[in-house]
Amino acid sequence: MKFSYLFAFLLCLNYGLAQDSPEPFLPEIAGQFPNVRDIAIAPNGNEILFTAQSVMGNLSAIISLKKINGVWQEPQVAGFSGQHFDLEPCFSTDGLKLYFASSRPLNNELKPKDFDIWYVERKNVNEPWSKPKNLGEPVNSINDEFYPSIANNGNLYFTRADNLKNTKDDIYVSIFKNGTYLEPETLPNTVNSDGYEYNAFIAPDESYIIFGAYNRPDGLGSGDLYISKKLKTGWSSAENLGPFVNSEKMDYCPFVKNDTLYFTSKRDNTIVEHEKPLSINSLLAEFNKTANGSSKLFAVPFKIFNQKVD
Repeated sequence: MKFSYLFAFLLCLNYGLAQDSPEPFLPEIAGQFPNVRDIAIAPNGNEILFTAQSVMGNLSAIISLKKINGVWQEPQVAGFSGQHFDLEPCFSTDGLKLYFASSRPLNNELKPKDFDIWYVERKNVNEPWSKPKNLGEPVNSINDEFYPSIANNGNLYFTRADNLKNTKDDIYVSIFKNGTYLEPETLPNTVNSDGYEYNAFIAPDESYIIFGAYNRPDGLGSGDLYISKKLKTGWSSAENLGPFVNSEKMDYCPFVKNDTLYFTSKRDNTIVEHEKPLSINSLLAEFNKTANGSSKLFAVPFKIFNQKVD
């Protein structure tokens, strides 16, 4: 069935999504970097991490923003990042452990590995992070693992590209039981498909999952964000979050906190025809505005099932 924008409008109302366009998030800070993506906010709200990347995306580091005495400090490269290709941070529920994806080499090897999920730890929120540790098997494998997201019970959701199965990217979950991660399982075909599924944010109580999917029949173009609800019978058929979130460009990397949906978008609102010639200042302003086709962070009010998402 052809995608219905009326249906998308009703869907957005149901999920409490704002009817206006998403607002740029951290535009002054994000504007310092060619591309930014995948935000994580600490449980106490006093720390923000996001990924900054080069124009071509071949240099990638995790950036840290901290609030001290009520004042946000200048952005810094996170203490564990800046040397290797790092991205996609995710805080544990107590804020004392941080998971992220990286292609950094194992141990003392010089050659970069495929992408794995790594983690750092700290004794309290004022202490520096430890040296990165590879999460190991069974979560990591000979394939690429990306975009960790942790539920309150410790269950770990992530993206894997399983070359042995000859499949595209899918979303997996590794159940956390007795202090150990069990063999990951793919989510059902109500979430995954024959195409690409990736960048899943799991609700703390696992009541819903928001994820990216590429070029689905009901999509608006490129990658869109979808939502699936956890029912007694399993995961519901995923629904497109509609044109008040998604654009005709790439929309991805969801994160929800305090009734706000944060995500990355390559939406492009560049005005290319003008009534009169632009001055150098107005030209640069047009080049450098947030929705210029590069990856930037956006935020939109989000309330689901009439309950607060922490």
